[in-house]
Amino acid sequence: MNSLFSRKPIAAESETASGLKRTLGAFDLVMLAIGAVIGAGIFASLGTAAAGEVAPDGTIIRAGAGPALVVSFLLLGLVCGLAALCYAELAAMIPQAGSAYAYTYATLGEFLAWVIGWDLILEYAVGNIAVAVAWSGYFNSLLSGFGIVLPPHLTHGYFQVKAATDPAIAGLLQSAPQIAGVPVILNLPAFMVVAAVTVLLCYGVRESVRANAIMVGIKLLVLGVFVVVGSQHIDTANYTPFAPNGWRGIHQGAAIVFFAYIGFDAISTAAEETKNPQRNLPLGILVGLAICTLIYMVVGAVATGLVPYEQLRSSDPLARALDLAGLKTASWIVAAGAVVSMTAVLLVFQYGQPRIFYAMARDGLLPKWATRIHPKWRVPRVTTIVTGVFVATGALVAEENSIYDLTNIGTLAAFTLVCLGVLALRLREPDRPRPFRVPFFWFVTLGGTAACLYVMSGLPSRAWSLFGVWMVVGLVIYALYGYRNSRVRQGLPPRAPEIK
Repeated sequence: MNSLFSRKPIAAESETASGLKRTLGAFDLVMLAIGAVIGAGIFASLGTAAAGEVAPDGTIIRAGAGPALVVSFLLLGLVCGLAALCYAELAAMIPQAGSAYAYTYATLGEFLAWVIGWDLILEYAVGNIAVAVAWSGYFNSLLSGFGIVLPPHLTHGYFQVKAATDPAIAGLLQSAPQIAGVPVILNLPAFMVVAAVTVLLCYGVRESVRANAIMVGIKLLVLGVFVVVGSQHIDTANYTPFAPNGWRGIHQGAAIVFFAYIGFDAISTAAEETKNPQRNLPLGILVGLAICTLIYMVVGAVATGLVPYEQLRSSDPLARALDLAGLKTASWIVAAGAVVSMTAVLLVFQYGQPRIFYAMARDGLLPKWATRIHPKWRVPRVTTIVTGVFVATGALVAEENSIYDLTNIGTLAAFTLVCLGVLALRLREPDRPRPFRVPFFWFVTLGGTAACLYVMSGLPSRAWSLFGVWMVVGLVIYALYGYRNSRVRQGLPPRAPEIK
């Protein structure tokens, strides 16, 4: 049993991180944080968080926050801030590409590292299905500005239609063309964008701080257009009642819009490329989070003041709000910017997932083929293709709200274990050098753990059921393969990559 919690030596993690040039300052990290965080969450999940979710039979699945969505954003900013401090301490000690997986392996042992690695698939691959579905919604809004309207049965997933409360969408189950009695309802734009990104990644992608800054500029410009134009058409009557479902709505709204904060943990992997990481890494993460939280609160306030919050329930809430307010041109601009923004998010997350597979395979927890590197392009092409097929297939049929829930619960579980990892390592090895130390140690670690669990409790029972199924599948794979082939448990070094 003890072997289940074998820890990977921290020295081994640090050795893999040498040789990179330290070029990133605090400003660069802030820009990276904004670029990673602002994406599909604010452009897509905001609507469900504000308006809630209703089943086709009228049953309330979750209560919406209404105009009090700004409080949900503030609550999440504080929760993520606690987790970010813990990420900063571990990133400075364990600068490795595996992120939370690597941290957990070094602090809490192999079994929980596998759990986190399996959860990270929810954040990157499953989360990207939701991003692709949201991308499709904004892409269709963009095309409508040119007078192009694609057939609705080819722009919605089957489960998206099945869960729809809009009669025009739900009616596709009967009106869509059928093959052998099965309605042909497929989200082709979502499928195509994932396929295109996957092909691009198979030939390698080099990201630079300058390119990221351009993307951040586009995102902020689009959100700025929304705020400036929308604020001139706010109807203060829409702010009443402010919290239509009380604290329950604020809590459940925070649980769904947590998707808007996913991505800040990616900044922790830049530790070995950061100048003065003990100062700049915490600044980059925390200042970036603070800026994103402020942006989110302002956007939430404008969106819920522009139209009644019930009308925000859609896959493209910001464009829809402007459109309902009669601001067609601004709606088109926001849709165009959202398409660019979410394409970048798709690229980053599709880039990250194969590297998580690679880190796990290097430790023997996944098959050896996951360590294959293309000899010319130097990318993990096999895992990139596997990830692309999984995400593209899911995007064809998926319903985004269930995916937001599953992604959120998996990511919050990862954040929880990172907080516990800092606590465990401080107690186990209090004298180990730490370039950055979490301030108010007991409050941050225990408070961060409790806060993540509290946000998780706001997710519907459907999310917990799906998460339970996901974890059972992961544990079966670990029992049948990972446990038997673990390099750490066998006292072996990490696998070398296969160049083929």
